[in-house]
Amino acid sequence: MPHGTHEMSMNVPIFSVFSFVSDMDNWAPLINGYVEHKKLNEKQSTWKFKGDLGIIQKTIYMGVEITEWKEPTLITFDLVGLNENFKGNGYFQATPINQSKTNVTSSLNITAKGFKAPVANPVLKSLVPKTTMELTKAIEKKLVSYQRLALT
Repeated sequence: MPHGTHEMSMNVPIFSVFSFVSDMDNWAPLINGYVEHKKLNEKQSTWKFKGDLGIIQKTIYMGVEITEWKEPTLITFDLVGLNENFKGNGYFQATPINQSKTNVTSSLNITAKGFKAPVANPVLKSLVPKTTMELTKAIEKKLVSYQRLALT
């Protein structure tokens, strides 16, 4: 299963991290290739991405379901392809370092299924870790900018 995990310390309190990642409206647009998402309810949404898998460019639709909210430390989710055959899951985990600093781990697993799997999974093996790292860094950047705005 193509997998990516990225861990980093953020100069942001744990409750600010949880507040941000518990609302997908905040972080979904930070994912590379993001086009739009629609909330179906508090836990379910559909997402649209423009995927660039080397020579293949596609519009990807996926369903995202939040499977657990454990405030302020953990959010888990499942992914399923709506127009492509793939499944996955992931999480955001936060651990307080002190009152103003938090360690954040992001994890993402995605596996292509069906007849395209032999071509798609090798591409996903490099794409998923990169996407996980970029998303975690983008969340940190956004949270730090919010902190600065709050202080001014």
